[in-house]
Amino acid sequence: MLRGIFSVKFNEGLLSLWLLIFRTLVSVMMLTHGLPKLSRLLPGQEISFADPLGIGVLPSLILAVFAEVICSLLIFLGLGTRLAAIPLAITMAVAAFMVHAADPFTRKELALMYLLAYVTILVVGPGKYSVDRYLKV
Repeated sequence: MLRGIFSVKFNEGLLSLWLLIFRTLVSVMMLTHGLPKLSRLLPGQEISFADPLGIGVLPSLILAVFAEVICSLLIFLGLGTRLAAIPLAITMAVAAFMVHAADPFTRKELALMYLLAYVTILVVGPGKYSVDRYLKV
């Protein structure tokens, strides 16, 4: 039994299971950031949001909501996973390097961790437990 734990052999089944768990948890955690932003778009709500790209507060908020809610749901499902990881990686890079550029590392750390997660998903893909696998994307 211990021999399997310390094995250096590649285990595709374990990797796919881990990618399912990783994708699911990262998506759910990001939704806790995206859903409050989505509620800011409701009529009658005052919109207060950063405009790091100079495109306006509302378009910036819409792009963040698209990435953090829609793309997170796609990654959760494993549908268009690599494509969905791109807007999320960009959003996290903007958060870390533009919005929090002058802040201490501890303030940027969460965005950088998410950036690392989304780049990993972009590179590795969704694994075999995904809608992408069944669609052969």
